[in-house]
Amino acid sequence: MTSPYIERSRILRERGYNCAQAVACTFADHLELDETTLFRLMEGFGGGMGGHQATCGALSGAVAVISLLSSGGSPEAGTKAGTYSLVSQAVERFERECKSLVCTEILGEGSGVPLCSCEACVEHGVLIVQALMGIGT
Repeated sequence: MTSPYIERSRILRERGYNCAQAVACTFADHLELDETTLFRLMEGFGGGMGGHQATCGALSGAVAVISLLSSGGSPEAGTKAGTYSLVSQAVERFERECKSLVCTEILGEGSGVPLCSCEACVEHGVLIVQALMGIGT
């Protein structure tokens, strides 16, 4: 059985959301931002940072959600180290699953050998957020 979060991310991708938007907006009901604001915030992270095919947008979306859920909202909250730890874990898991953090490498541009599809990257991003943040488990 597929996670309802995976299903939600698939629907968002079908509606035209980029990878970063699909991951972040999947968790809108857990965040203090509405989906429209999340959509707008994550728009520039698609295509590996504005089409530069750098850091995968699905990972960027996951990092945004983890940050929003783990940050205390000010330096005095003392949450930076914990947030960095969670993000580090997310990056390590994403790289292990997708074989790279870089969009162009993941899609196999240049090498002709795709490592992971965009859809699979989005699913990994969603599953990583769920696992690290204890959502839907």
